[in-house]
Formats: sequence, C-alpha cells, structure tokens
Amino acid sequence: MGRVFVAGSINMDVVATADRHPKVGETVAGQQVLYFPGGKGANQAVAASRLGAKTTLIGRLGKDSFGAELRTFLGAQGIDLGSVRDADTHTGTAIITVAASDNTIVVIPGSNALVSADDVAEAPLAKGDVAVSQFEIPLPTIAAFFQRAHAAGATTLLNPAPAQKMSPDLLALVDILVLNETELGFLAGTELTDDDETAKIIAVARKLQAHADQTICITLGKRGVLALAASEEFAVQGRVVKAVDTTGAGDCFVGALASRLADGVAPRAALAFANAAASISVQRMGAGPSMPTAAEVAAVLSAG
Repeated sequence: MGRVFVAGSINMDVVATADRHPKVGETVAGQQVLYFPGGKGANQAVAASRLGAKTTLIGRLGKDSFGAELRTFLGAQGIDLGSVRDADTHTGTAIITVAASDNTIVVIPGSNALVSADDVAEAPLAKGDVAVSQFEIPLPTIAAFFQRAHAAGATTLLNPAPAQKMSPDLLALVDILVLNETELGFLAGTELTDDDETAKIIAVARKLQAHADQTICITLGKRGVLALAASEEFAVQGRVVKAVDTTGAGDCFVGALASRLADGVAPRAALAFANAAASISVQRMGAGPSMPTAAEVAAVLSAG
C-alpha cells in the first residue's frame, strides 16, 4: 500500500451559527461559537488517515495556543507531523458562518503563507504514493512538491481551491485534478453552475485538460461526481442526505480519494468511496472532526 503525503494548510476554524447570514452592514444574533481543527491540508490529511492510509502532513503552525491545540489534535489522528514546522507568525485561522445548510468562510493564511519549497524538499515520496495539495499554500511550493513527486514516481492530486489562476506548467504537473463546477469554470474561463448539463461540464473539463492522461474529477454536491479520466467519461451517482455543515466536504472527498488510490483501488471505485465519505461528513458539524472512518463508509456503501 502506498502512502499519502499532504502539503497544505492547517487552520483553526472559528464557527458561528445563526438562523441566516447577515446582509451587508447588518448584525444578526448568532446561536453559538465553536472551534474546530481545519484548513484544507489538515482536513484532507485527517480524512486519509482515518480511512486507513499512512499519512504525512507537511505545513506550518504558529507558536500560539491554536497551533498547540492543532498539533495535539492532528497527532491524535495518527498523522505523521514530522514535517510540520513552527512559524514566527499566528496560526492560520478561518472565520466561518453557518446558516441553514450553507456557509460563508473568510480565511486568514497566517503561518500557511510561509510553507516553502524547503518544507517539501525532504518528503520521502516513492512510487505508489499520492502527493496531495490545494491552494491555501503558495503555488511555487506546490510546484516544487509535485516536481519531487514526479521524480519519485508518485501520483499528484491537486484540489485548486480556493480558486486562483495557475500557470500551465503547474497544471501540467497534475495527474488528478479535483474541483467543483465553479472552480472548473474559473480555471477554464467559462461560467458554470451545478445545474448545467453533464455534456457541457465535461466539454469544459476537456478544454482544461493539460495532457492526454490527466484525470479531472468535478464534484457536484448532491448530483454526485463527473470524471474525465484520460479519454473516458463517467459519473458517480450523488447521495441525498440532510446536510448539517458542508464545511470540509470537498476536503473529505479529496482525502478519501487519495487514500483509496494509495491502496491501488481503480479510479471509478475510488470516486464512489470518496463520494460516500463526503456524504457522511456533511451530516456532522466541523471540518476535521467530521471525517468518517473506513468502517462508516463501508456501511454506507453496503446499504446501497
């Protein structure tokens, strides 16, 4: 079995719940404030580790109370934190408002902005491993990480969120691209919504595809997942559940997918597994703490 290496962000999520989101300039009464371990990199690492993959996280934490709490939490998830270094700034923080079944998020990068090429230089990647990253650390660091992964024969998996423009050179280093329809439209220069026809979404993905054997997976929430795997196109049916908090659902999907790919599972089955894992996570509050175990995912899949 291969390993999962995640180079990415580590945040403390400060979550405020309310009946509705405030309008611009308006104050509304909230219900409660909660503190959850988060950050896309940490979330993806937690998901992969809880699902049985040997997982290493590469990143930075501030020398503050949030940093200490996060290091304790992540260590308890069985994640190798030997490549998580201290930084002389505050720990990354996300301010999240949850109202009904949707959320708004403001991310303050803090120590995540200092994750550098030096931090990923010594990752002991090997053939069969999966190298995962997202857009909450500097893009040059991701490029260095993926170059190292390719040199070692590992698979690269990128979740380009929050969406920002990337160079063709970075895109070419990606073996598997996982994104939602909004991020796909942004990167391809075409506006998309989750109501668009499958054929249109796949056509835009084909336009973005950097090389013939690149896989692009488009997550569509309750509609499931569309995939363009080299020249093959297929869909994974969505799962209808009552969402409590969608924060981290995409990260759960990415971590679950990486865990299955590292275990040698075929892409279609790996995507079905990841889709089921994400459907569990949205039924719980918080990002990192909502990630399911392999037994929980297996139970959902066996139930049909």
